[in-house]
Amino acid sequence: MVEEDRLNLGELVVYHRGEFMPYSQATLGLLTHALQYGTGCFEGIRGFWNDEDEQLYVFEPVAHYKRLRRSGNLLLMDLPLSDEELTEVTLELCRRNGFRGDVYIRPLLFKSEEFFGVRLDDVGHELSIVAFPNSKYLDTDDGLKLCVSSWRRVDDNATPARAKITGSYVNIALAKSEARMNGFDDAVVFSDDGHVSEASAANLFVLRDGIATTPDLSQNLLEGVTRSVVGRYLRDELEIPVESRAIDRTELYSAEEILICGTGVGVAWVQSIDHRTIGTGTMGPVVKSLRTFYDDVTRARRTIPGLDARAVYPPAIPTVRDEREVPARSVAV
Repeated sequence: MVEEDRLNLGELVVYHRGEFMPYSQATLGLLTHALQYGTGCFEGIRGFWNDEDEQLYVFEPVAHYKRLRRSGNLLLMDLPLSDEELTEVTLELCRRNGFRGDVYIRPLLFKSEEFFGVRLDDVGHELSIVAFPNSKYLDTDDGLKLCVSSWRRVDDNATPARAKITGSYVNIALAKSEARMNGFDDAVVFSDDGHVSEASAANLFVLRDGIATTPDLSQNLLEGVTRSVVGRYLRDELEIPVESRAIDRTELYSAEEILICGTGVGVAWVQSIDHRTIGTGTMGPVVKSLRTFYDDVTRARRTIPGLDARAVYPPAIPTVRDEREVPARSVAV
């Protein structure tokens, strides 16, 4: 399954150093602190195109910017604008690019000074936002073939997984490439105590005996925005109890359904783990229901209190037809 990791950047408009500009003009020096030492943090936000509305909806922008703010605080960085102001910048960025399809949005808060020295204090920082057309992080329709990685998730006392720190994604890259090079689509990474943490870049839910189980936050995982949406749907609409706790390896093998979820991947189903078929080896009813719900709510076909699908473009103004265009049979006499 091929990820869309080769981009045609062309003349994309980006937000950089407080201005909108062509991608080609948003340059950084080779000694930029974040490049040398991984001292940045980022978010992944998605925009979803609705053909019926001819509208692009950015999903949960404020929740993502709140998390970026928390990530930045860990690295002694602050955001220059409020969450709502950042949301408006994001919507304007999409408008300037004229997107008419699904979009991935990548805000990056990073240590921007150019000097030699490893530290976090007294280092200047900046914000950049890039948005580009993207419909899928993984092709998940046929189900994912996963493996348990030999790499362990970094610990909260080493590199906090609750923050999307650029440098910490080397840990994820090692696990993902190991999986791909061994013929799998993705990896399940365990915490240092041997319990399930998450997939390489997605949270995980295990469904068995009418209960949904997901790793608790002590297992060094990202507090996913989509994870929260999925948990709420399972509890409130499907009336499936959701337990957050430590999950053993063999619980994965004996699951009836396993799903992974995240901004990039959406809601995806797992066909097998370590060559062991999960359930029937086909998409189960819970994941089917979840995928339909997620597609509807992100494209604003369905409105849920507390979930924010923010329209990019102003509503279309209905065209007033000239009276001379009205067919003669419909004109009152």
